[in-house]
Amino acid sequence: MAGEGYRLVIGNKYTSSWSLRPWLAMKEAGIPFAEVRINLRAPDKKEQIRAHSPAGKVPVLWADDLMIWDSLAILEYLAERHPDAGLWPSDARARAVARAASSEMHSGFQALREHCPMKLLATEPRAEHLEPVQANIRRIVELWKDCRQRFGGDGPFLFSHFSIADAMYAPVASRFRTYIADLGEFGDDGTAAAYIDAVFALPSMKEWAEGAREELAAS
Repeated sequence: MAGEGYRLVIGNKYTSSWSLRPWLAMKEAGIPFAEVRINLRAPDKKEQIRAHSPAGKVPVLWADDLMIWDSLAILEYLAERHPDAGLWPSDARARAVARAASSEMHSGFQALREHCPMKLLATEPRAEHLEPVQANIRRIVELWKDCRQRFGGDGPFLFSHFSIADAMYAPVASRFRTYIADLGEFGDDGTAAAYIDAVFALPSMKEWAEGAREELAAS
């Protein structure tokens, strides 16, 4: 319902990778919402978050009096409520793969998450990565290449045009920029590097990055 009142509760824009996902999708889809940002470094952060969600985590989407407290669940809800926004690919085969890729991100790549936390604006290339992290990177590079080759079509994103899959992998693009000097070492033929550039060229990604800069300046 286009007139639904949305309130999106998020964490810091510099570090909150899960918050970025629905925020980016809503911005790209042109779905208006009120933003509530919680400083995850504040001493009372848990109390602040629980004022919006008993789960004690961000992001949280409030749709009028309905609370949704998981990033992928938020994105699925928005896709259902706003079918014209094209948050999933229209082709059934592409849509199935986009859902699988998004779910793989949602439940996997723990080593990358643990050892390479999102620092949106940082540049900290590492000479070496632990083998589990390397395996995650190689898998993601392979996945991006496969999606682009099979479904990239006439656009720069995983399934040609921006979709939930891109929202799910945007924080990964940030991690790769921060920690990896040369994606070619992980099997990239240029596809992953070009995809990362496309993600960071999004107006909404630039807006999020500006918010991160403001956070750093104020800290």
